[in-house]
Amino acid sequence: MEGFLNVLKKIGIVILVLAIAVFIFLNVANYSSGFRAGVPTKLSKKGVIIKTYEGTLNVGGLTNSPEGAIPTTWDFTIKSSADSVVDKLNDAILEGSRVKLMYHEKYVRFFWLGDTKYFVYDVEVLAKD
Repeated sequence: MEGFLNVLKKIGIVILVLAIAVFIFLNVANYSSGFRAGVPTKLSKKGVIIKTYEGTLNVGGLTNSPEGAIPTTWDFTIKSSADSVVDKLNDAILEGSRVKLMYHEKYVRFFWLGDTKYFVYDVEVLAKD
């Protein structure tokens, strides 16, 4: 009986270590990286304990819906520690400038890290034609 309990403890420890490793991987690893261009239309600071910035980018074009034609938008998250990204985006919103947002897409969305899986880490303001 004592040997069985030791084996059960070892299996429990292995399962716990694997669960922690999977959690860390999902939290740190990126599923994809890329960029999107458009006109930023919204940026707000959200969160009860962990604050993030949530934004919307109008990527152009229209989508038909029962309510009529609506603009095609893309929602994204910025970590609150990325002050330079927030400043550039605020300036672009005030000026109505097109921007190129570089982002990482996570495998899963953890509710305490923001509203989306897309985390913007850099902003490039595009030149006006």
